Amino acid sequence: MIPATPVSLPFAARVLPSRVFYGWYIVAACGLLMFVGVGVGYYGLPVFLKPLKEEHGWTTTEVSWAPAIYFLVSGITAALIGPTVDRRGPMIFLAVGMVVNGVSAAFIGLVDQLWQLYLVYFVFAIAYGMSAGVAVNAILTRWFIRRRALATSIASTGVSLGGVVLAPTASKLIDIGGLQLATPILGLLVIVVGLPVALLVISWDPRRMGLFPDNDNVEAPKPGRGSFVEAQMRRWTRAEAMHTVGFWAIFVAFLVVLFAQTGYLIHQVSFLEERLGSRNEAAWTLSVTAMGSIVARLAVGIFADGVDKRLLTVILFIVQGSCILLIIHTDSVALTWLLTLVFGFTIGNVYMMQSLLVGEIFGLVSFGSVYGLISLAGLAGSAAGPVVVGYLRDSTGGYGVPFTVTALLTYLAAAAIVFARPAKHPEGSRQRAGRRTAVGAPGGGE
Repeated sequence: MIPATPVSLPFAARVLPSRVFYGWYIVAACGLLMFVGVGVGYYGLPVFLKPLKEEHGWTTTEVSWAPAIYFLVSGITAALIGPTVDRRGPMIFLAVGMVVNGVSAAFIGLVDQLWQLYLVYFVFAIAYGMSAGVAVNAILTRWFIRRRALATSIASTGVSLGGVVLAPTASKLIDIGGLQLATPILGLLVIVVGLPVALLVISWDPRRMGLFPDNDNVEAPKPGRGSFVEAQMRRWTRAEAMHTVGFWAIFVAFLVVLFAQTGYLIHQVSFLEERLGSRNEAAWTLSVTAMGSIVARLAVGIFADGVDKRLLTVILFIVQGSCILLIIHTDSVALTWLLTLVFGFTIGNVYMMQSLLVGEIFGLVSFGSVYGLISLAGLAGSAAGPVVVGYLRDSTGGYGVPFTVTALLTYLAAAAIVFARPAKHPEGSRQRAGRRTAVGAPGGGE
């Protein structure tokens, strides 16, 4: 396949040094998008939880419905836009999503009724579903095949940096001026950083710039790589993907593990505040979690392209579940911090492995369509997790029972992921993919 004549060069491509493969600039740009978009949207949720309860007198269960709406609606949005991302690219979704993301975040601190909180999080979720997850991972999947895990690990560091920087910043701003000060500042940050990056740096498909994934000629793959590259160019319909065991193994595993992971993480600050003695110190545990995520994700990214991703994912799940069990059964502050760090080693890699498994099994051409459904499962789990944990906490008077449930579910997800094996591609589809417009005719969207 010969790369298309460049049809659209982003502004950054005209000013950045051309001796560096532009895909690495894409990696940096995606990292920035995730730093502000996911950093505020994901790591802000645990910090906002208790102030919302204290300021308005709402219960843990009532407030937990807000992140539940956020995750569920963002998952539905991602599933809906997935096929369009494959055909036309994610650029319009990125730009609009970043603006709405920032505006919605700003309004969280202005609500005074539960229905207003739920409405804000509903809109917030649509923006997140448009500007993160499917959009960013589809871009990275198209730009990299051979070094996809490394590129994804570097870009995903932006998410963890959001936890390291934005979680304690949000907590400090709340101390100074409450949610009314913190959320507008964080919302403005999303727009000021995210929108220029989306408009001036991102190009969603290397062919639009006359380039190949990894800067390699995919017509001449390295020895032993031919069948893998061919598999990357195959087109899957959603119906075909859903008839494979691999699809359902990933679907079920990440629905369950993200139910458990998010259920724990959203309540982590509230749970640890009592043990550590202050909200600010408890908020710093999110930074420790995120810092562990950065270190481990970068380490895993270096070697993950050359190992069995199923086995690696199983190990990550088992370690994560074990950390939760140990945290709730220790009174040691020092051990709590250590286990929080190790938990962080797994958290970012769990999200990364979700993307890498889908990309490896179903390729880059139909990534948006398939990953949109997988993302919906994971985000539905993320939506239910905080609510169920909040309900069990209110019912039992503590976090021991709900966190034990999340740990056991994480072990169950590890068992499910064993079945995430590549499937033979349906013959009819293989014929339809014959010419593989695949990395396809670069369409619109820029």
